[in-house]
Amino acid sequence: MKRKLVVAVITFITVCFVFTWDVASQAHSTPQMAIRTYLFLSEHPISALTTGIVVNQFQTELDRNSLELQNAKIYSLTRPPIDTSGNHLINVKVTKKGSLYYARYYGEA
Repeated sequence: MKRKLVVAVITFITVCFVFTWDVASQAHSTPQMAIRTYLFLSEHPISALTTGIVVNQFQTELDRNSLELQNAKIYSLTRPPIDTSGNHLINVKVTKKGSLYYARYYGEA
């Protein structure tokens, strides 16, 4: 009985920790903070602190219809990091859900 209780408590704590980490690592109150957290957790901590972030008007207008449905914008990094395959992580899509922003890599134009 005691062992089942310990396992249940550990499982509950683990689930709470994973849920909290998932929300805190991907969602933020500003697009810039969401992008910087995304870069930091994508193993680019220096770029997360030093790169500039600007709205990519061309890419946003190019994909306007799909981005409006997703309530998203495309942002560009002024000094993009290089990922493991040698590509520059230039564009990031930031989606707003409620009052939170979520960032994901978008690719190049």
